[in-house]
Amino acid sequence: MVRLVREGGYRMRDYKKIHAWVLADDLTVETYRLSKSFPREERYGLTGQLRRAVSSVPANIAEGAARGTKRDYLHFLYIARASLSETDYFIHLARRLDYLDQEVQCELATQVRRTFGCLHSLIVAVERETGLLAKVSAGLTSLAVLSLARLLAAFTP
Repeated sequence: MVRLVREGGYRMRDYKKIHAWVLADDLTVETYRLSKSFPREERYGLTGQLRRAVSSVPANIAEGAARGTKRDYLHFLYIARASLSETDYFIHLARRLDYLDQEVQCELATQVRRTFGCLHSLIVAVERETGLLAKVSAGLTSLAVLSLARLLAAFTP
């Protein structure tokens, strides 16, 4: 799977060696580059939302890799997967608003699918290692955290 690095007696996964993280990081860099051309009035709208969603994917993979248990790792992988789905939607929206041309949108969508497939495979592997009970618990925890975050976002000006 992924090599564990020993830091001061603590063993952590080297997230930079996780293929899903590499793909998500590349997608993030490309999305930032392309979103520079979005209209200025979208700076705090679609541009900001897209950038937050896409950067959340590799960030959550990295954070999960540093967690001590596979259950915690799985929780952050679920969040990364949800952020990737959100990214996919924002790319679709950017195309509908003519901020991206169809060819660029297709290239980004291909990167999203490739990243999603790799991340899904990683999740399945960790789920197998963790067992069904941990999977259900991590999924419920992720759902609760995402629901709380959306609720707080609804009340934030």
